Amino acid sequence: MTTKPHLLIVDGMALLFRSFFASAAMNQFIRLDDGTPSNGVQGFARHVLTAQNLMQPTHLAVCWDMGAVTFRNDLYDGYKANRPAPPEEMLPQFDMAKRVSEMIGWQNFGTQGLEADDLIGSMIEKWKDDAQITVISGDKDLLQLLNPSTKIAFTKKGYTEYDVYTESRFVEEYGIAPKQFAEVKAFMGDTSDGYPGVKGIGPKTALQLIQNHGSIDGVLEALPTLKPGQRIKISENEAMLRLSHQLATIHCEVPIDIELNQLALSPYAPELFDHIEQQGYRLIAKHARSIYK
Repeated sequence: MTTKPHLLIVDGMALLFRSFFASAAMNQFIRLDDGTPSNGVQGFARHVLTAQNLMQPTHLAVCWDMGAVTFRNDLYDGYKANRPAPPEEMLPQFDMAKRVSEMIGWQNFGTQGLEADDLIGSMIEKWKDDAQITVISGDKDLLQLLNPSTKIAFTKKGYTEYDVYTESRFVEEYGIAPKQFAEVKAFMGDTSDGYPGVKGIGPKTALQLIQNHGSIDGVLEALPTLKPGQRIKISENEAMLRLSHQLATIHCEVPIDIELNQLALSPYAPELFDHIEQQGYRLIAKHARSIYK
């Protein structure tokens, strides 16, 4: 029996933000020789190097958001409108992270007008039959992408601890299929992403509605049987419910113009870490040498 490739898909933005704020809170910006902050970048790369060593993928891709405006902003002005702008020290690190990623040998993916989630979903859709897939992120929206060949590893603590979801774990905990999770999000809304869903319906009720009726359409058909309070809230907010579902649904039809074999990982040569160190990323080089001796 041939072993399938193991593709590791990294939510680059999630790891970059996580790494930045973990050290920025202590005012540790780890500046390069020219004074440019690099704490997020160095944390991001160390995180991925550790994950690679821990999870032993054969293939790897890093997905990025490309700017703040996406097609979801065209659908709804309030989408992510309440998020504060990134701190000044983080601004140069978005491009730096992609350059460091390329330097190490990882391939970056990002499409204007789309979120990293949409690229992750499209990669999963393209290669779900050809590879075992692990996604590293901190974004619970990705739970809707689970399938028999795909796991989602949510960052938990440090570089080595993850909360790993499989499709079977999700079904056992939530009592619905992963694809139905976007419909749950449509009812409960998402304060982080700035869409309200149905005001007055929280996560527990939202999940129960989908467990009991299967879909948004199923809930709407069953409106006469619901509690009066729920019936009023849903009927008064049906348009926002439909819109929230559009915003919550990850698009999995983005063209991925690359073949899986082009994402294959190669062993790291010692000279690579020397080069990274010469560019000022000493923590990455030190960390890499400690793992890949």
